Amino acid sequence: MNWVVISGGEGWHVRSLAAAATRRGIDLTWCDFATAWACEGPLGGALDTASVVLPRTLPGGSLEQVIFRMDILHRALERGARVVNPPRALEACVDKYLASSRMAAAGLPVPPTRVCQGTERAMEAFAGLGGDVVVKPLFGSEGRGMLRVDHPDLAWRVFSALERQQAVIYLQKFIHHPGWDLRVFTLGQRVLAGMRRHGNGSWRTNVAQGGTAEAAEVPKPVAKLALRAAAVLEAEVAGVDLLMDDSGHWQLIEVNACPGWRALEAATGKDVAGAIIEHVWNTMP
Repeated sequence: MNWVVISGGEGWHVRSLAAAATRRGIDLTWCDFATAWACEGPLGGALDTASVVLPRTLPGGSLEQVIFRMDILHRALERGARVVNPPRALEACVDKYLASSRMAAAGLPVPPTRVCQGTERAMEAFAGLGGDVVVKPLFGSEGRGMLRVDHPDLAWRVFSALERQQAVIYLQKFIHHPGWDLRVFTLGQRVLAGMRRHGNGSWRTNVAQGGTAEAAEVPKPVAKLALRAAAVLEAEVAGVDLLMDDSGHWQLIEVNACPGWRALEAATGKDVAGAIIEHVWNTMP
């Protein structure tokens, strides 16, 4: 049984999965998205015979490169491989508008959101959201590229710059929170672990942006929200981020279909890579 982990680099997470697979007696091969190739029928290299494909990251690239890399995952699935997470989940979670709109359509709590393509419409949205918003790139993770905008002059400058770059302007109402968020790591139909991430004085709580993490119990209502969000977006493995607003209600901020777990392991002591490998192994058809 040949398993493949595909990513944009052979970093710590890939090595963690490889070590966990070795302990399970599984042959795990690494494939680089940047060098992956295909024919009219078969896929290139180890991907063609893989029984399991584990996408670890979705590296940036040109539109054609990104589409082709997703095509590879779709073809692997169609050729009989188990792909975790499946390409439909990756496509939904990487696109903030698609993810938030699907969660909202399912009745899940998400912050008020507006998505525009021009400055004038974005200014109307800014006012409609109370004049205090977070501007986010449509695609992106780890808090990169996010900006809080709470003044009309700044809003005009930011939106105008984004319009000149032909960017989509994605706005969410700023959620006043207690300085931390909750990352819930879901695996199949269960919660594996949770951690509280503190912004250390910043409104951004991402560990990659300087935040700190500590283990946290996941309340049952939060676990239910996280599992429902992952299911709506078809993610078997997910990092679900939630904020508590100033009314004490939980808001779903993001579902990451390629979640990192280095900080989670350090905070909780959980063997996350081992849990992922065991989950896939135990749920093979």
